[in-house]
Amino acid sequence: MSKRTVFIVSDRTGLTAEELSHSLLTQFPGVHFTTTVLPFVDTDDKVNDVVHQINAAAQVDSVRPLVFMTFVNANYSQRVSQAEALVIDVFNAFLATLARELGAQPSHQAGHSHGVVDPARYISRIDAVQYAMDCDDGSNADDYGQADLILMGVSRSGKTPTCVYLAMHFGLYCANYPLTDEDLGSEHLPKILRPYRQRLFGLTINPQRLQEIRHKRRPDKRYSELQQCRYEVGQVEAMFRRHQIAMLDTSRMSVEEIAATLLHTTGIRRELVG
Repeated sequence: MSKRTVFIVSDRTGLTAEELSHSLLTQFPGVHFTTTVLPFVDTDDKVNDVVHQINAAAQVDSVRPLVFMTFVNANYSQRVSQAEALVIDVFNAFLATLARELGAQPSHQAGHSHGVVDPARYISRIDAVQYAMDCDDGSNADDYGQADLILMGVSRSGKTPTCVYLAMHFGLYCANYPLTDEDLGSEHLPKILRPYRQRLFGLTINPQRLQEIRHKRRPDKRYSELQQCRYEVGQVEAMFRRHQIAMLDTSRMSVEEIAATLLHTTGIRRELVG
């Protein structure tokens, strides 16, 4: 497997460049990428240091590194572009085309993607994260009336990280409820969930995959035995079908994929309030 060094360089968080580079580089599974993230490069000395690191890597690797950068300072962009690397300017690749189409000039202000540009929207997102944590794992069920979505499923099927992700990125109020043996032994929905039938969504998972996940957390327990995992998954899927609750198999899905699928399936709002 060939190897390449990657630098993510930005005058702010670098998250935009990091996410784009990850999406692009995963299309090359035959190459091993070693990534260094250099955020908040916002002074002349920091730019000089970045160029030095890139050039040093080129010398060590005997092949030029890949650089993904997001700068609003054109001078900084130009200086990094002169390094011994393939440099991809994420902003400039799109801003000029958009400016021509919109008949408007970009603001060239740092931090608009991941900064606190709109305080009301930011506070709303933080409140949503707090809600997800407060209503995690069946806690504070009295607050379910505020939920945009309530995820159901067996333990370790992906409920908590999905709720937090939806809160952080979309400002959605998401609670999650873990189905226990007592719940699975009943033909009825848990009493606490019945008033919120239209907000329920089920997560399921392959029993073998569930067993792998649980074994890492609590090995040698009934909780992580394959027979127990098969029982719980079979019962929970029967419950979802019986009550016509939409379900999603999370076995081989990332949190991002689970969240995107839920948004697409439910048609739930994507805009943050505020």
